[in-house]
Amino acid sequence: MYGNTRQIAEAIADGLGKAEVVSVNHGDSSAAGDADALVVGGPTHMHGMASRMSRKGTGEAAKEEDIELEPGAADGPGLRKWLTDLAGDGKRAAAFDTRIDKSPMLTGAASRGIAKRLKRAGCDLLADPESFFVEDSEGPLADGELDRAKTWGAELAKQL
Repeated sequence: MYGNTRQIAEAIADGLGKAEVVSVNHGDSSAAGDADALVVGGPTHMHGMASRMSRKGTGEAAKEEDIELEPGAADGPGLRKWLTDLAGDGKRAAAFDTRIDKSPMLTGAASRGIAKRLKRAGCDLLADPESFFVEDSEGPLADGELDRAKTWGAELAKQL
């Protein structure tokens, strides 16, 4: 919504080498069929994956504060729908999230729910779910997180 997760996704893609970053709000999961592997991520909202309700609430709060969100972020189909429609069929995959606090006991971690849904869709996970940290809901990313994301992407690339 605020661009933090997209920044992390782009850094992971850099680490992977030739990789394309696609927002779930700009296509359905059928486009994933052509991919060699999937690295799926999202922000942590209310202790887990963003829901239609949490995205709508964030969108309303952003409007009140005159904050511009990523196009389709508040009203698009969302990650839950994308994962529900995904046919993984043995595709290799990894899950990540962005969140504020380093303690999943306090904030939860969307990456765990993403990983669970990837497995349910038939994907084989390359790595344990990973979290990347932001200083506040709107950002910025915590120091060093873009470098850490690029390194994680490079580690995933070695497994491919």
